[in-house]
Amino acid sequence: MAEDPELAAIRAQRLAQMQGGGGAEQAKKREEQMRAQEDAKNGMLSQLLDQSARARLNSIALVKPEKAKAIENMLIQMARSGQLQGKLSEELLIKLIERVNNQIEGAKPKATIERRRYAMDSDDED
Repeated sequence: MAEDPELAAIRAQRLAQMQGGGGAEQAKKREEQMRAQEDAKNGMLSQLLDQSARARLNSIALVKPEKAKAIENMLIQMARSGQLQGKLSEELLIKLIERVNNQIEGAKPKATIERRRYAMDSDDED
C-alpha cells in the first residue's frame, strides 16, 4: 500500500523540527565565533591605524564594504608578515587604498565601444 503524501509531508516536517533543535545551537556557536573573529580583527586594526586612518576606513566601509574588507585583510596580512611598524597614518592608508584600487581596476576587463560611422553621418556636415 502506498504512503499518503500528506502523511509523508508531516513526517518530513517533524523530522526537520527535531533536527532543527541542534542546528540552532550550532548556528549560535557559529555566530559567536564570527563575532569573536570580528572583535579580534577590529582590535588589531585599532592597533594598526591611527584615528584619522580608522575614520577613513570606516567611511569607505559605509560606501563600499567589499573594498573596505579587502583593505582590512591586506592590512592584517601586512602586519602579520612584519611589513607594518607602528600605527599607519591616513596618508599611508590613502596610498594603500590607491594600490587596492589599481589591483581591482586591473582585474576588471575593459570594454571599448566604437561607434560605426556611415557615409551619410550627420556629424560630417558641420
